[in-house]
Amino acid sequence: MRIARLFLALTASLWFAAPLAHAQAPAWPRQPVTLVVPFPAGGPTDAMARALAQKLGERLGQTVVVDNKGGAGGAIAAEAVARAAPDGYTLFFGTTGTLAINPSLYSKLRYDPVKDFAPVSLMATTMNVLVVHPDVPARNLGDLVKLAKARPASLTYGSAGNGSSNHLSGELFRTSAGIQVNHIPYKGSAPALVDLLGGRITMMFDTIAQQTQNIAAGKVRALAVTGPRRSPLLPDVPTAQEAGLKDFDVTIWFGVLAPAATPAPVVERLSREIATVMSSDDMKKRMQADGAEARPTTPAEFAALIKHDMAKWGPVVKASGATLD
Repeated sequence: MRIARLFLALTASLWFAAPLAHAQAPAWPRQPVTLVVPFPAGGPTDAMARALAQKLGERLGQTVVVDNKGGAGGAIAAEAVARAAPDGYTLFFGTTGTLAINPSLYSKLRYDPVKDFAPVSLMATTMNVLVVHPDVPARNLGDLVKLAKARPASLTYGSAGNGSSNHLSGELFRTSAGIQVNHIPYKGSAPALVDLLGGRITMMFDTIAQQTQNIAAGKVRALAVTGPRRSPLLPDVPTAQEAGLKDFDVTIWFGVLAPAATPAPVVERLSREIATVMSSDDMKKRMQADGAEARPTTPAEFAALIKHDMAKWGPVVKASGATLD
């Protein structure tokens, strides 16, 4: 009888203690959240991250601090977040390059894009535009392909360096069109653009936001955009698919991830808040002004995209022969 009463008393105490403990459990977030950006301050990736950080902080009721960790194509930042405590206070602003391209570009990558992260949500997508110097006798993409086949290995395209999105856009173009063109890597997009404007290289795949003014001024000629749909900033420029390159798609994306093992409620809360932020009219307009499209997703959708693009870009990187170690 004593044992039975003791058991009942213990059960009752645990029953009353459970909701009390739950009520006292501190809600997330209790302190500022850090969003690690894999490139230096001032660039387009940094600008997107800061736009998100400001609005996300308002939703969370805590400051979201942007921490720029450039170097090694974003690998330094990615590794830092992969090793961070999975408590929701350190997040990664991932890109196509850091998560889908780097695994094929670096033979000794010290993070696993799939195993080391918990995808939260895609933020936005953008695309490149293929531009040529005005003296190039090609009015459309079909003309350019014919010119390249008539002059094998004589046309050149510039990029921000081996493994960059504009380099791999060029490689995918080369293999999709079955042509021979020469890649000229530069230390950044700016010097490549200088040589394009000067007529020292034939063409370049570059971000739409970087090229709209040059296109409007007639300094370069736009032949195609690389995404699956036309850009609102360049409505008269066809997609590469429309111009005859079946299945050609270079979509560049940006999204938020947490370290693996971050509690599911935290990931789900972040995903919901990012979706709310990116669905607002002001963020949609801001993205469109930068040549991007707001594209929030569920964690599962973002995880599937990462795996899909890793498989897509692996063969392209291999065909290009590019390695960075």
